[in-house]
Amino acid sequence: MDLNYLFHRHQVSLMMAAAAIGSEARCAHGQLARRYAARIVREQVEGGVSAPFVAA
Repeated sequence: MDLNYLFHRHQVSLMMAAAAIGSEARCAHGQLARRYAARIVREQVEGGVSAPFVAA
């Protein structure tokens, strides 16, 4: 999968979590952001990156 897409979706999820009014929405978007971060790290490791990193 394209890392740029994953980084974009991760950032959008973080912004949506920060802007969420309700705790359920904030939790859901935060969970999405964590899943995107995990996927990014997995893609980086599979691509040979020795020190994968995702800024939150």
